[in-house]
Amino acid sequence: QVQLVESGGGLVQAGGSLRLSCAASGRALVGDTMGWFRQAPGKERVFVAFITWSGGYYYADSVKGRFTISRDNAKNTVYLQMNSLKPEDTAVYYCAAGPRGMVRTMEYDYWGQGTQVTVSS
Repeated sequence: QVQLVESGGGLVQAGGSLRLSCAASGRALVGDTMGWFRQAPGKERVFVAFITWSGGYYYADSVKGRFTISRDNAKNTVYLQMNSLKPEDTAVYYCAAGPRGMVRTMEYDYWGQGTQVTVSS
């Protein structure tokens, strides 16, 4: 069983930055893709970014050029550097892991509990 724990969320002004972390425990995520999703109040959970075991990555258009995903396989940790934050980025951010993960929630086997990101205008 894999446990994922996110951290780094908080309140920031528009234009500011935050760095989210997601640490995995239970087993090494060898070969797994790790992804970030977000869910705003009253809306469905949507894809933000993913990174493969070998370092390939993909972003949602809404965050491209502002967010950077990275991972440290030795630490079993994935990061999301968020710059130029906008009020519409406000959401609970979730990390996920799975061998077939891409852009859909159903493609991931493990999920964290989420961390709140609030961007004020």
